[in-house]
Amino acid sequence: MASKGFEDLRVYQLAEELSDAVWDLAIGWEPFAKDTVGKQAVEAADSVGANIAEGSGRGTYQDNRRFVRIARGSLYETRHWLRRAFKRRLLTAEQVGKIKPLLDELGPKLNAYLKSIGPKDQ
Repeated sequence: MASKGFEDLRVYQLAEELSDAVWDLAIGWEPFAKDTVGKQAVEAADSVGANIAEGSGRGTYQDNRRFVRIARGSLYETRHWLRRAFKRRLLTAEQVGKIKPLLDELGPKLNAYLKSIGPKDQ
């Protein structure tokens, strides 16, 4: 049975959605905000999916798990930058309300994906 490509994984698709949503938020900010908080938030969000992809291509269960853990760290970093953006009035409560469900779904999906990698006896 052929394995799924990373692009077919729901966890990766959610990471893409998050990345695009953060981009869409930050792209409209004024230059200073975009250059500081915006770049950090976009890079952190992009890193979630990038690490899922890289881990899936590494060829070992151990490497894949390591990169999923890095993706999880990037998700937490994304949450940090979005909290800073909200506190600095770069995001409205409505914008937060739209992106929060992605953040809330992606964390547990990353944990479930991590648990699913490799033989069950490890």
